[in-house]
Amino acid sequence: MNKNLKQIIRFCVVGGTAFLIEFGIFWLCTHVFGINYLISNCIAFTLSVIYNYILSILWVFDTKKQNKVVEMIIFIALSIVGLGLNELILWISVDFIHIGYM
Repeated sequence: MNKNLKQIIRFCVVGGTAFLIEFGIFWLCTHVFGINYLISNCIAFTLSVIYNYILSILWVFDTKKQNKVVEMIIFIALSIVGLGLNELILWISVDFIHIGYM
C-alpha cells in the first residue's frame, strides 16, 4: 500500500472515531448527566479534538519536521474557531429553528 493511501485511511479512521467519541460524550453529558446541551457540546468537542490531535500526530502524520510551538498555536486557534462555529450553529438550530440538538 502506498504511503498516501495509508495516511488517508488512517486519517479517516481517526476522524471517524473522533466523531463517535464526540457524539457519545455529547449524548452522555446531555441525557445521562443532564448537562445543558451547549455545555455538553463544548465538553464533547474539546475531548474529541484532543483525541484527534494526539492520534493524528502519533499515527497519521509525520510531524517530526514541524515547529511544535507554531503547530500547537495554529491547532488551538483553529479549534477555538471550530468550537465557536459549532456552538453558534447548534444554538441557532435549537433555540431559533427549533430542531432537536441531537
